Amino acid sequence: MAEQSPVPSGITCYLHPKNGRAGEALDFYVRAFAAEEVARNMAEDGKRIMWAHLHINGGSVMMSDEFPEYSQSAVRDMGGFTIHLQVDDADAWYERAVAAGCEIKMKLENQFWGDRYGSVRDPFGVDWSIGGPVKE
Repeated sequence: MAEQSPVPSGITCYLHPKNGRAGEALDFYVRAFAAEEVARNMAEDGKRIMWAHLHINGGSVMMSDEFPEYSQSAVRDMGGFTIHLQVDDADAWYERAVAAGCEIKMKLENQFWGDRYGSVRDPFGVDWSIGGPVKE
C-alpha cells in the first residue's frame, strides 16, 4: 500500500467529482489553479481514485471518485458552496483559470470591500472565488 501523506489540521475541502472524473479534475486543477499533486491512490478495483491530495495556494484539497456504496455524494449534488482563493495576484490566477476552461461567473474587478475579486465555475461544477489586492 502507498504511504499516506498527513492530512493537515484545520478545514480541508473534499470533492467527489461525478462519473469517475476525479483524475480528470486533478489534472485540470494543476492547469487551472497551479495545484501540486501530493498523492493519488487507486481503489482496489484499479479504476477509481480512492483518495488524492492536492496543495493549492498553500491549502489542501482532498478528492476521490464517487463511492456510492459509502454514501458519498458527488460535487454537483452537494450544491451551495464555493472554494475561495486569496492570492497575491488575482488577475494572474483568474486568467489562468479561465484559460484552462473555467466559466466566468463574476468578472474580476476591484470591489468596494477592498479586494480585487471575481468568480469562476470549473468543468466539474465547483465554484471558485478569487480575491487579492486591489489593482490600481
